[in-house]
Amino acid sequence: MVIRQELRDTEYPQLKGITYLDHAGTTLYATSLIHSFSQDLCTNLYGNPHSPSPSSQQTTKRIDDVRHRVLHLFNADPEQFDVVFCANATAGMKLVLEAFTAREEGFKYRYHVDAHTSLVGVRELASETTCFSSDAEVEIWLKGLCQDSPGGLFGWPAQSNFSGRRLPGDWAARLRDNRPGWYSLLDAAALVTSTPLDLHNARVAPDFTVLSFYKMFGFPDLGALIIRKDSADILKSRRYFGGGTVDAVVSRTQNFHARKVDSIHAHLEDGTPAFHSILALGTAISTHERLYCSFNNISRHTFSLTQALHVLLSELVHRNGRKLCQIYSPGGHTSSITQGPIVAFNMQRADGSWIGYAEVEKLASVKNIHIRTGGLCNPGGIETSVGVEPWEIKQNYLAGHRCWDEQDVMHGKPTGAIRASLGAMSTIDDLMVFVKFLEEFYIDKEPVSLALQGPVGKPEAVVESLTIYPIKSCGGFRIPPGECWEIRPHGFAWDREWCLVHLGTGSAIDQKRYNKMALIRPRVDLTSGYLEVYLHKSSVAPLKVPLSLAPSASCTLKSSQSRVCGDKIAALTYTSPHITDFFTSAVGVPCTLARFPAASENRHFKPHLKGSSLTQEKDGRIAPILLSNESPILLINSSSIDKLNETIGRTGGKLAKPEVFRGNIVIRETTVVKRAYAEDFWKHVKIGQEHFQLLGPCRRCHMVCVDQETAEKNEEPYVTLAKTRRIDGRVLFGQHAVHLPLESAGVVPRIRVGDVVRILQDGDVEEVDQGSLAGQAGVA
Repeated sequence: MVIRQELRDTEYPQLKGITYLDHAGTTLYATSLIHSFSQDLCTNLYGNPHSPSPSSQQTTKRIDDVRHRVLHLFNADPEQFDVVFCANATAGMKLVLEAFTAREEGFKYRYHVDAHTSLVGVRELASETTCFSSDAEVEIWLKGLCQDSPGGLFGWPAQSNFSGRRLPGDWAARLRDNRPGWYSLLDAAALVTSTPLDLHNARVAPDFTVLSFYKMFGFPDLGALIIRKDSADILKSRRYFGGGTVDAVVSRTQNFHARKVDSIHAHLEDGTPAFHSILALGTAISTHERLYCSFNNISRHTFSLTQALHVLLSELVHRNGRKLCQIYSPGGHTSSITQGPIVAFNMQRADGSWIGYAEVEKLASVKNIHIRTGGLCNPGGIETSVGVEPWEIKQNYLAGHRCWDEQDVMHGKPTGAIRASLGAMSTIDDLMVFVKFLEEFYIDKEPVSLALQGPVGKPEAVVESLTIYPIKSCGGFRIPPGECWEIRPHGFAWDREWCLVHLGTGSAIDQKRYNKMALIRPRVDLTSGYLEVYLHKSSVAPLKVPLSLAPSASCTLKSSQSRVCGDKIAALTYTSPHITDFFTSAVGVPCTLARFPAASENRHFKPHLKGSSLTQEKDGRIAPILLSNESPILLINSSSIDKLNETIGRTGGKLAKPEVFRGNIVIRETTVVKRAYAEDFWKHVKIGQEHFQLLGPCRRCHMVCVDQETAEKNEEPYVTLAKTRRIDGRVLFGQHAVHLPLESAGVVPRIRVGDVVRILQDGDVEEVDQGSLAGQAGVA
């Protein structure tokens, strides 16, 4: 099967300019599927199926038809199998688990190490659990060579969602023959994305099979539990019943109820089924058959692409001959029987050190390449393929690593992997875009270093601009020239003291996800005592929020828990409707303003900035920050911006404005010879009469691609930074800094635009109080 460009253009216009390589997460829905389903809904009237009305009966008839089509799709005889519709594959597993946990004697659980996290989770309610760490261990157990009493459940994936390896298909039959009293649970969610599931032989089929239809068709969001009828009796021990699954119920005097017995699905589908989604599934099957004829065609197509991708990645080598990619494919990519359309891998630099997957994902996002990185919801794959031992996973967790965070390499090992997965609409062009991306940014050609750009010496500089960001991740407020601005124990006065929190989750939102936050412009008016918030290039009246924490009629606050950069904080949330409405309208997501007052001391410097002796107070406590990501103050050198733009200009890219780097202090060298990136080597600077220590370079993300004037996203300057400023896998620009107050009682530290900047050598550092630190101003 060859995917024609015309098909991509007409059925998948959402792919224009995008390379999508995450079909194992979900494949993409065709445009004609959505149009056909929409037409169906606009033409017909569908009611709740739990009713005798004409519209309800029409729904029931259609659901029955779709149920039959699903069984036909998998070659399953309706006399031998039934289908229970549920939210997804995980929900199907939970239905089976409910029945097994209802058994008074409990149940034993055995599962394969390649299991998805949801399949692993079944063990938590089992009375006894064993994880088989290899196929060989399963084979020994299936042959009956080790003792095991009846009364258990064996779960395994048809295909690993980590590596794409396909597991043996005869285990269910052998379990039935050799282990009486044991039931089989097959997770087919990863397999059915590109390969037909054949259940034509009920004698050898799994007892219970779960899958998700969005992985097959992209839409609808629906799953199924396919039950072998000869094995269905065990499910009758399930105690809970919901609406639609009973024929009679007594509520008051007796615990009497009579379950429906006319079908298995009637016994298990609690409440009103997701009937619109089930109807959409019928349309999805029809559309898929029209476009691709069969899953056999898709299987051949995706496997040929998988082989090509494996070869292309294997051929990527550094200039010293070391391979770029370590591919995790235990069975190789030689047969579609043993391998699905997934390639999981990690990358190494020329010196053998690991390239962090989080940095790869950031840069791929900027280049509109969609991949999956991290643990991939497959702990066994991380343990057996990546080589992270169970005790190391625990150690990493205790050290602060969490799923989805950016701690991608710990103690010299990756904590996850990169996964590229292919689907029916994937093409060879997708592969070439991805491979060229890896070649351009990760093949070692010339070593990148933090070399000084110019002669060594003491450059003279002045403060070109001072900016604070009163509301985290929103626009900045430039301090007017000539105005001295106070530096407090938490950093610059009023810097990142507020944030916007999602009304649903309570977590702080940021500009990376909500680009429109760049257009929210706070202004601190010390004369009136208000934080004035404007919407850039908008006629909406500004919002005024008192700087004082004193209660007022116009601004009511309540204490609440929030989460900022992974940290739990006690914040004050503004509940006044006009404040909530202002920010919700501005960002386009339900949110409100929250405050983390400067008196708070329950956030601290991030771990990677704790190495300095000056990041701790004299009594041993770590100095606090407010709502910035990492450190108190961020310093930017305009010479470095000029050098970066010079490089961007040679490729015709969009030049970077200083505002995208969200620095608090931007300095401009006054010497004839400018030294780009000289700040990488500075340890201490004196600005006016105030001293600062530089803590190290700022790690960048693709938030620097958001134009602060328009809120539009571009690939620059992140792409050029990734080529020229990626050191040890981190994209770096600017310097974290901390203020070192003088021991002068009653003197309020301040700096202003135009102050002279002196670069101090170790012997030049004047006597400062190294115990009292300034606090807060980072990069978000």
